Amino acid sequence: MLSSMFGARPAGEPDPPEPEPEPSGRQLSDGDLLDELVATVGAAQAFQEFRRSQRKECFNLLRWLQLVLPLIEELQDASPPRPLTDDAHRRLALLSRAFQAARRLLRCCHDGSKIFLSLEAEAVQGRFRAVYEKINQALDGMPYSEIGISDEVKDVQVELINTQLKRSKKRTDTQDMELAMDFMVVLQDKEDRSADRVILERLAKKLELQSLADLRAETMAIKKLINERNGQQPESTKQIIEILNKLKEVAGIDEKNILGEVHIPKYLEKCPSLMIPNDFLCPISLEIMTDPTYERRSIQKWLDAGQRTCPKTQQPLAHLSLAPNFALKNLILQWCEKNKVEMQTRADEPPVEEVSKEVLIPSLVKDLSSPNLDVQRKAAKKIRTLSKESPEDRTLIVDSDGIAALVGLLLYPDKKIQDNAVTSLLNLSIDEANKVLIAKGNAIPLIIEVLKNGNVEGQENSAATLFSLSMVDENKVAIGASGGMAPLVDLLKDGTIRGKKDASTAIFNLLLNHQNKLRAIEAGIVPVLLKILDNTKLGMVDEALSIFLLLGSNSACRGTIGTESFVETLVRIIKEGTPKNKECALSVILELGSHNNALMVHALGFGLQEHLTEIAKNGTSRAQRKANSLIQLAQKCQS
Repeated sequence: MLSSMFGARPAGEPDPPEPEPEPSGRQLSDGDLLDELVATVGAAQAFQEFRRSQRKECFNLLRWLQLVLPLIEELQDASPPRPLTDDAHRRLALLSRAFQAARRLLRCCHDGSKIFLSLEAEAVQGRFRAVYEKINQALDGMPYSEIGISDEVKDVQVELINTQLKRSKKRTDTQDMELAMDFMVVLQDKEDRSADRVILERLAKKLELQSLADLRAETMAIKKLINERNGQQPESTKQIIEILNKLKEVAGIDEKNILGEVHIPKYLEKCPSLMIPNDFLCPISLEIMTDPTYERRSIQKWLDAGQRTCPKTQQPLAHLSLAPNFALKNLILQWCEKNKVEMQTRADEPPVEEVSKEVLIPSLVKDLSSPNLDVQRKAAKKIRTLSKESPEDRTLIVDSDGIAALVGLLLYPDKKIQDNAVTSLLNLSIDEANKVLIAKGNAIPLIIEVLKNGNVEGQENSAATLFSLSMVDENKVAIGASGGMAPLVDLLKDGTIRGKKDASTAIFNLLLNHQNKLRAIEAGIVPVLLKILDNTKLGMVDEALSIFLLLGSNSACRGTIGTESFVETLVRIIKEGTPKNKECALSVILELGSHNNALMVHALGFGLQEHLTEIAKNGTSRAQRKANSLIQLAQKCQS
């Protein structure tokens, strides 16, 4: 599944070995080789901005390349030039290839797809390790005395380089568990739900893919990736495109067809050779405008998504009023008539609302407290709808004291009103600031009460709301302290499939807090998770294993989950599960086995070894690394 921005090779694999030049067949002269080394470092140093997911590692690599430079420069500056021995020339040639691999990797992290680099972060980390290993191999055993390197450079620079490189080899994978879970949920869930929008908002923020310019650049990077893959890794490519399209939807951008060079609307398919004037095309949808400026439906969707800049110039908008451009509309109509292009009709457009939102929303919030039950029901339902899509509507609801009014309905005896209230709070929590305001409004204990006693939809949406609120660290603590873990575990056990998924994502987020791990154990989560592992029809094996991995990182929890029967279950999943199942199971068994040799020995006795060998050869990149780590651990346990 893991893939590459470096041609068709999977990103987590090292560069293929190159033949070492023979002493009698040097490919470059001494001077040219040294010039190539300096030039490669210079080219690598030209990259100063990197994707967020690899930023720290890139600057570390640049720093280490800089440490090597004095060694090369001293050889260049030698007067008279000292001929390189065959061994020194061979090692410097190896170093040059390592530098070139480093430059390619830095280039990828500079302008490669952000989605790819985050989705495949562990595989890309493997490329960094491969580069460090190449540099270490080249420098280890370098005949410094034979090539006239001063003691100062040797003692200070070279020793420092070797120390740093050895540290890098010991570094373990630092997967962002929260990010991995977000990707998992987004790729698995096909429903359009507010809880998923919350996750997409967080992904967009983490990946820095919120503006139109960023999404356009990402689209180009993914097109480049698709071309380089040349049809390979289709499943991974499909996932990357799916995530991009969902992020575009969140940003209010319609265009999804990133595979073709140009997206041609259906009404132009019969005349694709026409050169359409750029001023006739909507900058957002890239279709001919029927109601400029811009195409009204597209610009309204753009504004509803919270954008406050011009889609074409990226300059801040002076106001949000939409005014038709009749002169441009007439020019477009004349051009279409002349070129026999049939304009799209907009018969499906909803009628313009006569009452402004500034008047409507405060009135609806007031109706939430009406003594008339029917008025309350209609207001709660309308608030739920308005709060789902538009940031402006959410702002108006909050500014009208809508949070307090909705919180007041959470324990209302009418279950439909209760459900609409909790779902409206879920929708409001899409905006980061509202997560804090909702918690300050004493909503968390009441949401937990709906989770315990609400109807099916109310329980599901209250779990989703707790998940959304738990993205703020203080709320993780508050939800756990308010008794939220036990009813979430109950929903995970007895809820509908949707309820189970909502509960699992909320629990996962809460477990990023140390105390909540102990609360989950006390709530009886272990037998519930084991039951999920046994029921593959649920399609939640990965979620359950991800939760087990978080529990396994806590010493107190390891004693509860670290049983021989659980290890046997993990081995069975490693044998029979999907590639992703195997990755997750390997991670859990590595976590447990690293702290308990007896469990590792039991796993080996249950047939783990034969599966590790197979996965180390043919598994996904991450699974291969976990399998190799387990093989090394097994050797220590058996020695």
